Amino acid sequence: MDWLMPLLTDTDSIGHILLVYSVVIAVGMALGRIKVFGISLGVTFVLFVALAVSYAGITVNGTVLNFLRDFGLILFVFFIGLQVGPSFFSSFKSGGLQLNLLTLLAVGLSILVTIALFLVLQGTVTLPQILGVHYGAVTNTPGLGATQEALDMLGYKGENIAIAYACAYPLGVVGIITSAVILRKMFRINLKEEDRHWGEEASANSDAPIFFHVAVTNAGINGQTMRNIRDFIGRAFICSRVLHDGVITSPSPDTQVFVGDKLRIVSGAESKAAIVAFFGQEETDIDLATAHSPLIARNILITKDQVNGMRLGELHLSRYDGVNITRVFRAGMTLFPYQNLHLQMGDQVYCVGPQRSIERLADRLGNQVQKLDHPNIISIFLGIVLGILLGFLPIAIPGMPVPLRLGLAGGPLIVAILLGYWGPHFKLITYTTHSANLMLREMGIALFLASVGLSAGDRFVNAFIDGNGLLYVALGLVITVVPLIITGVVARIKFKMNYHLIVGLLAGATTDPPTLAYANTISEKDSSAIAYSTVYPLAMFLRILTGQVVLLALWSFVM
Repeated sequence: MDWLMPLLTDTDSIGHILLVYSVVIAVGMALGRIKVFGISLGVTFVLFVALAVSYAGITVNGTVLNFLRDFGLILFVFFIGLQVGPSFFSSFKSGGLQLNLLTLLAVGLSILVTIALFLVLQGTVTLPQILGVHYGAVTNTPGLGATQEALDMLGYKGENIAIAYACAYPLGVVGIITSAVILRKMFRINLKEEDRHWGEEASANSDAPIFFHVAVTNAGINGQTMRNIRDFIGRAFICSRVLHDGVITSPSPDTQVFVGDKLRIVSGAESKAAIVAFFGQEETDIDLATAHSPLIARNILITKDQVNGMRLGELHLSRYDGVNITRVFRAGMTLFPYQNLHLQMGDQVYCVGPQRSIERLADRLGNQVQKLDHPNIISIFLGIVLGILLGFLPIAIPGMPVPLRLGLAGGPLIVAILLGYWGPHFKLITYTTHSANLMLREMGIALFLASVGLSAGDRFVNAFIDGNGLLYVALGLVITVVPLIITGVVARIKFKMNYHLIVGLLAGATTDPPTLAYANTISEKDSSAIAYSTVYPLAMFLRILTGQVVLLALWSFVM
């Protein structure tokens, strides 16, 4: 047994450190799957296992612990940024603008409630402690990490804010779902009716391309080429099939259109009326996609490095004998194939045309799924380098005792979002498979939570025995419920928002996956998930920054 004791007791041993982290994360992840009243804590249970292990006297080298904590946080926020980057800026359009404004309201209210409680209890609870409670109440771990960084920069030596966070977190998860239930009872929500209304609204407001058929009756365009007709109409559209003299073809820009032809058109919903009026009339009794023809339709996956960042117009589809791209699928979105649209690794393009020509285009674009399995390490670590540099860049703000820094949470998050959106424009390959992205995020947050717990176990227990543990729980519940109820009421009364969207909004504004999982149990529609993904990037960004801003703004007055 001589070999076992050093492994269990030598805190500087690499074997001991790896053993402790592995046990903590494995047990925490297993226990996190257990549901109580349909709610599970998921990866967050790693924190509570680490607290228990630390309280039992099992520790690891402090330098290694700090490294794994910060590296885990960087991995987590960076891969979140890469995932949401492609759709981040588009989330502010149309209905997304309302959702993000409500997110601003939710975040702002939670900060105001936190500051108000601190001012009322000043002398009983310190500013760092109430911020720890705040981040537990809104279930946001990266914000906790960013605030801890700011405290380290200020030389703070008081109680670890992870203690207050851990006290407030469990009821924070429950409180978010409770807020959704209270709103449901308050407005007497009929879930089936909400589903039906959502379906109607989604059909009416969708930005995704639609298809329809037109019959050419306008003699003014008889014999005109498709290129000239596009210039005449002044609306973006794709003609994927033409029925002329009983033969279906896929037109090129130089294909002539004649009276009596029937066309299958793809465009934005807002352009349909103008396009139909210009050609003549809508044709509803035919579907050229299902009629017998020499054309095929196929999704082609972009997997070649040379195509990443290329504009769609640079493919010169006229060289492919009548192939048309009618849609581009990216990160869960359906995009219209504008000529200046930058293609990205992992995009799928929906093509219509002769089989041989489509096969030639597939060779050009790659269409090899296995190539996407290879990670693009250069772009990832280049992004992390830029994120760290941005995170440590001092931002001087008048009246604050020290410059504001985005830190190891904010810097990599912003760079990852920008890389996810703009990277392909500069030929950078930022694509990672969903499973790889999820694995690295989970590993990062597990390392972070394990490190936080291993450094604070004894103090966490003492907070309930001799400290403010129960007070932290009560304060956290107020910070959770009050802002969310107000936000939900405003969303329903002012914006007449669908209940399922509101639940997704509450989950996204608190970056809380368990609430999204609850939403999926009350509706088969994807409305809650859409709202969650729409507000999540902004909410994460604000949660990471607001704690630092409040801390630095009030530090010189209260500490």
